[in-house]
Amino acid sequence: MGNTFGKLFKITTFGESHGVALGVILEGCPAGLPIDEEKIRLEMQRRKPGQSKITTQRKEEDEIEVLSGVFEGKSTGTPIGIVIRNADQKSKDYSHIADKFRPSHADYTYFEKYGIRDYRGGGRSSARETAARVAAGAIAKQLLDHYGINLQAFVTQVGELKLEKPYQEMNLASAEDNIIRCPDPEMADKMIQLIDSVRLDRDTIGGVVTCVIQNTPAGIGEPVFDRLHAELGKAMLSINAVKGFEYGSGFEGVKMRGSDHNDTFVKEGDHIKTATNHSGGIQGGISNGEDIYFRVAFKPVATIMKDQDSVNESGESVTVSGKGRHDPCVVPRAVPIVEAMAALVIADYILLAKSNKL
Repeated sequence: MGNTFGKLFKITTFGESHGVALGVILEGCPAGLPIDEEKIRLEMQRRKPGQSKITTQRKEEDEIEVLSGVFEGKSTGTPIGIVIRNADQKSKDYSHIADKFRPSHADYTYFEKYGIRDYRGGGRSSARETAARVAAGAIAKQLLDHYGINLQAFVTQVGELKLEKPYQEMNLASAEDNIIRCPDPEMADKMIQLIDSVRLDRDTIGGVVTCVIQNTPAGIGEPVFDRLHAELGKAMLSINAVKGFEYGSGFEGVKMRGSDHNDTFVKEGDHIKTATNHSGGIQGGISNGEDIYFRVAFKPVATIMKDQDSVNESGESVTVSGKGRHDPCVVPRAVPIVEAMAALVIADYILLAKSNKL
């Protein structure tokens, strides 16, 4: 019913924003993988609310409980169960919209689909669900570490402020040095100031997260319907507030001619490489060994601290007043979510590739 993602390395998430807990069941993790729970906790800290003045002030430590599938620090090959308990629900903040449809939220569509909805923070449609994905993604990252694959996401745009520097010219790890998670300090300061001004104006703003995956071996992916970039796109578009996905040259590639866009193959030592990488590390739906890079566009958060016109479940005109604790811009906390979903995709396709050859 749309709660499961992946083929071999597969997750199923459960829980609501204001329920007892969120959780994930991870199946297909190979037995014997060392599981460092502190690394899972670190990823949860990167996603958790209340990090800074430019994120929601909900206070959740997002402490994990590993219930199964790990023994003496290693995966057993059986399903790994993880629970993240909710601690700071303020459900009364949402009683005023119990029968109202908030503009650009999933209230109306959930009501039409199910005939019932959990109005407390959006229930299952809340971005809080992504905490479970980040927990599973942290294990996927540890599997990728085993294969020498690393990935890094970072913020490259907020509103009209856009980082133009190629990622190769920056220290991507330095993105963690500031609260916006942009690897360029000067641009980071501008982005923070913009988000703070939008917050003070009781409004929200969107942005873009870029992700780079390095050392993926050539030959990862499937032909036709399960192409690697298609699965990455599906993974990113499943994240709350995402409105767009592009990889490689993306939409900018339409401005080029084929003679400029084609990535020429060259031989470097024992390896075949490409002189350029407009393909974004993927050709024919299969990795070619170059860096995989893509961009994910996030819309402005739908909940704003201003009155908006709407209707209720009876179709009557109402006013929706913004209350509660919400991000003025999602991209700082979206960075670890993008990484988690990318790691889940690559881990899944690594395991699939192992079954494709004798």
